[in-house]
Amino acid sequence: MKFIHLTDTHVIGSGLLYGRDPAERLRGAVNSINQEHGDAAFVVLTGDMTHWGDAEAYARLSGEIGKLEMPVHLMVGNHDDTPAFAKAFPQAPRDENGFVQTGFDTEFGRFLLLDTKDVGTPAGAYCAARRDWLRRALETADGPLVLFMHHPPLRTGIAAMDRIMLQEAEAFFDVIAPHKARIRHLFFGHVHRAIFGNWRGISYSCMRGLNHQVALDLVDDPTRIAATFEPPAFGVVLLYPDQIVVHLHDYTDSSKPFLL
Repeated sequence: MKFIHLTDTHVIGSGLLYGRDPAERLRGAVNSINQEHGDAAFVVLTGDMTHWGDAEAYARLSGEIGKLEMPVHLMVGNHDDTPAFAKAFPQAPRDENGFVQTGFDTEFGRFLLLDTKDVGTPAGAYCAARRDWLRRALETADGPLVLFMHHPPLRTGIAAMDRIMLQEAEAFFDVIAPHKARIRHLFFGHVHRAIFGNWRGISYSCMRGLNHQVALDLVDDPTRIAATFEPPAFGVVLLYPDQIVVHLHDYTDSSKPFLL
């Protein structure tokens, strides 16, 4: 099975964001997905769909992702506004407490999409109500699990981003720990970089954003987030019974393939 991991689209209603048009970048990603990966089962967008969380931006986002030829699962990030998102996408699943989190089954296990937004701060949260939902979801799921969230529950070495990671990381891990052997992979966004690794025995990956990236700045300064215009990318994920492969697709690369 193939699916696409898209994150941090940061669409705005009009104009430019840091001199770029995020919707144009998203349009290019959608075209690439349809043309080059039309066999993907679905797309997961792990948050920060918009930059300001306004209705105009969600309308523009809807217009672009509506061109995808496969289903898309939408998640909120710290830049999103849940009420505005719910108005624009009333069909999006939410839990009994109104959080934008859900689960769905695939031939390779149950996929759980988690809501880590905390109102009023760019940092992530996973409160007791959300942890209760996740605990039940894990206990009632049979077989393998794949998790998606916007904020990482782990340090990346970029101090300013680590300051605004998931704040309840230990409480979150306590919930998933009994099921760790069944968790095949953890996908997240927020950091605007391609990052791959292992957290307490769980493999993970993060993808670049579409409009701008966070610089690979490993200086220990939690007050400064340096940005770059490294190329946008999305993840092409291949699932097999015995492995998961995550390819970074630099979809704006115009170089021509040649035979070796």
